[in-house]
Amino acid sequence: MSTQPSILVVDDEEIMREVITTLLEEEGYRVISSATGEEGIERVKEDASDLVLLDLMLPSMSGLETLEELIRIDPDIVVVMISAYASIENAVNATKSGAFDFITKPFKNEELLLVVKNGLKKRSLEIENRQLKRTLKERSSFKNIVGKSEPMQQVFDLITQVAPRRSTVLIAGESGTGKELVARAIHSCSPRSNHAFVAVNSGSIPSDLLESELFGHVKGAFTGAIASKKGLFEIADGGTIFLDEVGTLPLETQSRLLRVIQEREFRQVGGLKTIVVDVRIIAATNIDLKEAMEQQRFREDLYYRLNVISINLPPLRERRRDIPLLAEHFIRQFSKENDRPDCHLDPSTLKLLMECDWPGNVRELENVMERAVVLAPDEGRITEELLPREVLDSRSMDLGSLSSLENGATLKNLVLEYEKKLIMTALQKADWSQKKAAKLLRMNRSTLNEKLKRLHIKIP
Repeated sequence: MSTQPSILVVDDEEIMREVITTLLEEEGYRVISSATGEEGIERVKEDASDLVLLDLMLPSMSGLETLEELIRIDPDIVVVMISAYASIENAVNATKSGAFDFITKPFKNEELLLVVKNGLKKRSLEIENRQLKRTLKERSSFKNIVGKSEPMQQVFDLITQVAPRRSTVLIAGESGTGKELVARAIHSCSPRSNHAFVAVNSGSIPSDLLESELFGHVKGAFTGAIASKKGLFEIADGGTIFLDEVGTLPLETQSRLLRVIQEREFRQVGGLKTIVVDVRIIAATNIDLKEAMEQQRFREDLYYRLNVISINLPPLRERRRDIPLLAEHFIRQFSKENDRPDCHLDPSTLKLLMECDWPGNVRELENVMERAVVLAPDEGRITEELLPREVLDSRSMDLGSLSSLENGATLKNLVLEYEKKLIMTALQKADWSQKKAAKLLRMNRSTLNEKLKRLHIKIP
């Protein structure tokens, strides 16, 4: 509610309107008035009022009829009925129809001002409660996205801002940073939350079946199409479709997707009928789409259609402050799932977790915590011994420090350890593709293969 509440006075007696208007304006209220119910309704439509003082006996449209229409326009509006004909029946009827209070003419100024004050207080509380419920709903949608670091608070703010809109969103981030969780949070906080959220992993669907999955097909459209099938866009009608790894889409499919975004319609594979859908598109990528555009692997026009609102998820190594929160969150989750209520992190183990680079990001930390909970001894203490060796090997190294050498390590061992760390990071970023990792490391694939054997790195 504004700092200067707006009050509408609806009364067919001009003198009464002037008296009430003067009284309320002296108290600092903003007052508008009308002589008929129809005029009062139009005033509310044009300029929403916080409270209405409404005469029961009006020409043409009665006070009760006006009351019902006002509440239909704004269910939270506070209406106080005024009448020179005091009767229990009138008061009961007004209350049943949704009036906040009922006062009779002639009234004392103090009486009217008290009723107005109480009515505006009710209005203010209703607005606060609605805002609180909306905030709680939004924050509950973030329950699986854990983080108090500044980068994550910025992500939460963006989710809150974009969720009510229809605009397309592009979420960028390394594998394992939680892109789908952000997409689900946007959907949950949006007006579409009661409709479907359909997630599509574009990279896991064979290219020859992808268009059929997205847009559906008619019977006989291709070998094996023994029946017509709805596509995921049609299933998501009214809701949200999440296109993960959108950078892997074939160019031909990118063209069809561009048309869907522009026209909000498509045809099934082999079909002639145009299907119109109302779908919000949220896309995600773990590759640089601008680089893919330069290499002509991704359409420029599609990029700008998808990148209306962008959300960049930071890797875990850039939000180390969140590691303790995430670790405890996963320990509670997996302790409950595995009936291990007493599992807890040893302080020295937490220190090690903070030093790791986590090339697999939050997903890798989640897997490590699940493993630790399952393998923890009966007392539930999670120690360094329960952490996988490759995780410990990813710890950040300070090459300017001599502490490791002072503890007996050799320069050769430190170099090998750092080399292993770089290779592991590249493999994680490349989703364990040796070809992609070799490109990131700027070395031949055969050279990388030799190093994998020499450093005893196993590809999952």
